[in-house]
Amino acid sequence: MNHVTFGNRHLRPSKIVCIGKNYAAHIEEMRSQPSDLMTVFMKPNAAISDVLVAHREEPIHFEGEICLLIEEGRIAGIGFGLDLTKRATQAELKAAGLPWERAKAFEGAALFSHFVAAPDSLDEVVLELYIDGELRQRGGPALMLYPPSVILDELSTFLPLEDGDVVMTGTPSGVGPVTRGARFEGRILDGDTELVRGTWQAI
Repeated sequence: MNHVTFGNRHLRPSKIVCIGKNYAAHIEEMRSQPSDLMTVFMKPNAAISDVLVAHREEPIHFEGEICLLIEEGRIAGIGFGLDLTKRATQAELKAAGLPWERAKAFEGAALFSHFVAAPDSLDEVVLELYIDGELRQRGGPALMLYPPSVILDELSTFLPLEDGDVVMTGTPSGVGPVTRGARFEGRILDGDTELVRGTWQAI
C-alpha cells in the first residue's frame, strides 16, 4: 500500500475521503449548484502518488486542498494536497447522474505534501497554490460551506474513519489544467506562519 508521511512516520491510509462543492466560488466557476447534502466521494490508497502527470488519456486538472490526517477519531495532522481530476470524464459522469470515481480515483489522482501536527484551531488556516511562481488558489475554512469540524461530524454519521485516513476538504476557485513542465508549489499557513509545503514538477 502507498503511504503518507506524518512527522517521521509512514502511514498507509485505508482511504482518502474527499469533500466536493465546499467553496461557493468554485461551485460558481464550475457552473454547478450547491448540494442539499455535503458532497462526498472517495479515492483509494492506490491513487496516492508523488508524481504529477499532466495527461492520462485526457488532460488532467488540478485542485489544491487542505488535507487532514485522522488518528484516534480526530484531526491529528495537516498537509497540502492536489486532487487531480479527469475533467472531461467528470463532466460526462455529472451529465449522466453517475458517481465521479472514474474521473477521481485513478492511479496518481492524489498527491500530498508531508503532514505536520495540526494546530489546535483551524480557523486561521489557509492554503495557497503557486504555479510557476504565480498564485493560483487561496482559501481556507472561513470560505468553506462545511468547515473541518462540520465535515468530521457529518462523516461520523455514515462513514468510519480509520487511523491514517486522509480527508481532503475541497478546493477554492482557480482550478485548471496541468501543463507539462509547470512547477507546482502548495503550502498551508496558520495566519502568517507556514506550516508545511509541497512541490511537484509536472511531467
